[in-house]
Amino acid sequence: MPIIRLDYRDLEELTGLERGRILDKIPMIGADIERIDEDHVDIEFFPNRPDLFSVEGVARAMRGFLGIEPGIVEYQVNNSGVTLEIDPSVKPLRPYIVCAVVRGLDFTIPSFIEALMGLQEHLHWVLGRDRKRVSIGVHDISKVKPPFTYLGESPAFAFVPLDFDHEMSMDEILQKHPKGVKFKGILEGMDYYPLITDSNGDVVSFPPIINGELTRVCEDTRDLFIDVTGTSDAVNFALNILVTALKERGGVIESVRVLDSENGRSIVTPNLTPTLMSVTVTEASKLIGLNLSVEDCVTSLERMRFGISNTNGEILEVLIPAYRSDILHPHDLVEDIAIGYGYDRITPEMPDTKGVGRIHQIEITKSLIREAMVGLGYYEVMTFTLTSPKVQYEKMRWDEDGSCLSLMYPINEEQTILRTSILPNLLEILSLNKHRELPQRIFEVGDVIVDEQNEFHLAGVSIHSLAEFAEVRSLIDTVISEIWSDCEIQIVPSGNAAFIEGRRADLSLNGEILGFFGEIHPDVILGFELGHPIVGFEINASKMRR
Repeated sequence: MPIIRLDYRDLEELTGLERGRILDKIPMIGADIERIDEDHVDIEFFPNRPDLFSVEGVARAMRGFLGIEPGIVEYQVNNSGVTLEIDPSVKPLRPYIVCAVVRGLDFTIPSFIEALMGLQEHLHWVLGRDRKRVSIGVHDISKVKPPFTYLGESPAFAFVPLDFDHEMSMDEILQKHPKGVKFKGILEGMDYYPLITDSNGDVVSFPPIINGELTRVCEDTRDLFIDVTGTSDAVNFALNILVTALKERGGVIESVRVLDSENGRSIVTPNLTPTLMSVTVTEASKLIGLNLSVEDCVTSLERMRFGISNTNGEILEVLIPAYRSDILHPHDLVEDIAIGYGYDRITPEMPDTKGVGRIHQIEITKSLIREAMVGLGYYEVMTFTLTSPKVQYEKMRWDEDGSCLSLMYPINEEQTILRTSILPNLLEILSLNKHRELPQRIFEVGDVIVDEQNEFHLAGVSIHSLAEFAEVRSLIDTVISEIWSDCEIQIVPSGNAAFIEGRRADLSLNGEILGFFGEIHPDVILGFELGHPIVGFEINASKMRR
C-alpha cells in the first residue's frame, strides 16, 4: 500500500490544526502511521483512496472529519480558452486524454514541488498501473503556446527530454533515458509514439514516458498545464484528484476543450460535477450493526466530505465528489457512514453464537507453509486475485481451459477474471522490481478460483543468473518433507508449456496432478519483460492431506 510523506508545516497550514490532534485522529479515517519524524510523518493509506495520496487531500479530509468544514466542496472551473486537438493518428496508440489549466500557484512554498511529484507518482502506480493505464504530465504553460495537438509521431522525431540538455529521438529516449528504459515496454510494438505539441511545434510531452525539458516546473512557475493520457476513462479521476489538490494550495482551476478532429466532437475537462447515489438508513444500520437515525447518517456523510441533495424519508440522495473514484456501490457509502460515525464510538459486543473459537486447519497449514518458505530464504508477497487472460494464459503459454470465472462488469481490461493460478502474479511482481538487485525469491500462499471453487495454492519463484532445475527440485523436496511428509507424492514428467521441456515436472498424489515446477520458458520470461533465468513452482495446497 502507498506510504505518503506529510510535511507538518503543510499539514498544519492546510488544516488550521496542531499536528498532535491530526496524528491522534488520522488513523480513524483508514490510515496507519508508519513513522513519526521531526518535520514529517509517513502514513500508509489504502489503495482505494487515491484522493488521500497528498497532503492537500489529507487536509481536506481531516477538515471534514473533525467538523471544521463538513460537507462537499464546490469547485469552480473557469474557461481557460485553451484547446487541444486529438489527431486520428494517436487513437490506436493511447486514445484517452483529458487536460486542465491551474493558475496562481506558489512553488516557492517549501516541499510543494516534492508533494506534487509524489502525488503524481502515487497516481501513476495505483490508478495508472505503473503508467500503462494512466500517465500524468505537469507543465509550465508560460513556456509554450496553445492550442495543443495530441498526435502519433515517428520514433525518429527528436526533442530535448526532461533532465537532458540535448535532443534525442524518441527511440533513443526509450533506450538511453532512465524513464524511457523503465517504461519502454508500454510502447513496445508501436510504429508511432504519442506526442503532445504546442502551436509552434514545440514538444510538451511524450506520454507516458517523459515531458519535454521546455516545460519543466520550477520555483518561478505560477501556471500549470496538465495532461492525463491513458487507455481508459480512469484518466478523469486522475485529473480530478490532481486539480482539486492544487485548488487546496490556492490554485484557480480552468478548463480545456479537447477536440476530436476525426468526428468533430469535443469535451470540456475537468468535469468536477458531483455524481448522485442513493442509500437508505435501514441498510446502513443493518450493515453497521447500529440503530442509526437520518441525522446520524447525514452528519457522518458530511464529515466524510459528501453532500446531501435530498432526504426522502429514510432515503438519502448523496452527492459524491468528483475525486472519489472508490464509490461504486451504496455499500461504499455505508462504509463511509461507519467511518464518519466513528469506529471508536461503536461498543464491542459478544456475538450471540455459542461456542469457543479455534484456528482452522487451513490457517494452521498456511502458517506452517509461511514458516518453511521464510526459512528457505523467500519473501512473502500478496497479489491481486483479479487478473486478465493475457497475464494468466497468454504470457504463460497456457491454453484457456474454461476453468476461470469472468467478471460481468469489469472496470478495466487488466482485471476481467479471477485467477486460477498464482504463478503469473509472482512473475508480474518480478517485472515490477527489475530495478532491484538479484537474487529475488518470493512466494505467496493464497486463494485461486477454479471451476467456481475456491482453492488455496502455494507458489514461488526465484530469479538470478544461475537459477536452474536443481534449485527448484531441492526446494520442492524440502517443502514436501516439512509440510506434507505423510503424503505419498510422486514426481512425474510434465507437459506444462510455461516451463522448458526436459526441465519441468508435475506433482502427483493418487494419480491427480496437484502441482508443477521447473525452469520458466524463455518466451514466458520475455513476455513479462524479464531478462534472467527463473525457476518456479505451484502446489494446490488445499488438496494435500496432513
